[in-house]
Amino acid sequence: MNNNQLIPNLFREEYSRIVAVLTKTFGFPNIEQAQDIASETFLKATETWGRKGIPDNPTAWLYKVAKNYALDYLKRERIFTEKISPILQESGEEKQQEEIDLSEDNIKDSMLRMMFAVCHPSISAESQIVLSLRVLCGFGVDEIATALLFTKSNVNKRLTRTKNTLKDIDFKVSPISPNEINQRIGGVLSTLYLLFNEGYFSTKSTEKIRKDLCYEAMRLLHIVISKEETNLPDANALMALFCFQASRFDARINHEGEQILYNEQDIDKWDDELIKKGEFFLYRSGNKKPTRYHIEAMIAFWHTRKNIGQSKKWENILQLYNRLLQMQYSPIVGLNRTYALAMVYGKEKALKEALKIKLEQNPLYYALLAELFKGIETKKHIECLKKAISLSLNGNDKLLLENKLKVASREQCS
Repeated sequence: MNNNQLIPNLFREEYSRIVAVLTKTFGFPNIEQAQDIASETFLKATETWGRKGIPDNPTAWLYKVAKNYALDYLKRERIFTEKISPILQESGEEKQQEEIDLSEDNIKDSMLRMMFAVCHPSISAESQIVLSLRVLCGFGVDEIATALLFTKSNVNKRLTRTKNTLKDIDFKVSPISPNEINQRIGGVLSTLYLLFNEGYFSTKSTEKIRKDLCYEAMRLLHIVISKEETNLPDANALMALFCFQASRFDARINHEGEQILYNEQDIDKWDDELIKKGEFFLYRSGNKKPTRYHIEAMIAFWHTRKNIGQSKKWENILQLYNRLLQMQYSPIVGLNRTYALAMVYGKEKALKEALKIKLEQNPLYYALLAELFKGIETKKHIECLKKAISLSLNGNDKLLLENKLKVASREQCS
């Protein structure tokens, strides 16, 4: 692997680790300095490795340089003596300057603390995702803007506003108490769920799937379940859901980047290894008090069943959607349930249910109606396709719908 390939990969993996450890050391008010040190470390790597070649252990090289930059910063700003030392003495965590700990255990602990920091209840859900992508995933402002379809100005404003909020409440990246875990694990899991979904469904991007967002959500969730105190049933159920969904990545998109609908997918392209991992995490999640993550994971589980009759598969999926709606009503869940209803009881019964759902500004709603009207009322089938196209923000979705519209129009004329 050459520099052009290695450095971006390492940056994505190691930037957030360095920032998390240094923020834990310096305190959250100095997160910008931690980010600057991480960026300077990679700039140094680009310059040095370009002249001397890649070292045998590039990660160790990065950590050594980051430590040196951090110590220089502490000495230069006198921040350790004047600010950090009194705080650490109060909390009983005082360390010597040279003990900037970039061990694997401390990295995981720092990353976990940072997750609970960026998922603070005082921050909006969208801003939590923006800050997570920047701080925990190492995404640049341009990448975040592209992924979430925000302007760069909007991303910068959100980052500044969110960091200021955490500074104003004097937030500390401190050890997480059992009470804080109980209070805020829901917010952490919800942010990772939204991050994964933004990649998996990618309704705003020109790409149908942003695998990088999905894999970052999985990486962060793995840190959560690797720590005993946060290895909870909900977290395992969410990881099971991620694994089942990710197992069908390669089957969802063709070589031209066009979406392939579920019933048209090549099941040989499903990733059996990820399916097995999903089964493992689902088993580990237990089922004494199932949450929506458990139910959604079970729905995704049934979608990965290969050697089973379609009738049994969709009957189970329909029952699970019924249970999910009983937990908490959502029009999107209702929409998904309607498709399962059509698979079990036919389109006409599903149409009656679908028309009760009011999602007039959602392209998926009209895409589903178009599918249900197909073969029943051609005019309404075409009208719904046109409406779905007009509302869709995803280029590949538009292309799929436009191709369907061409076929429907030809059939109407023939």
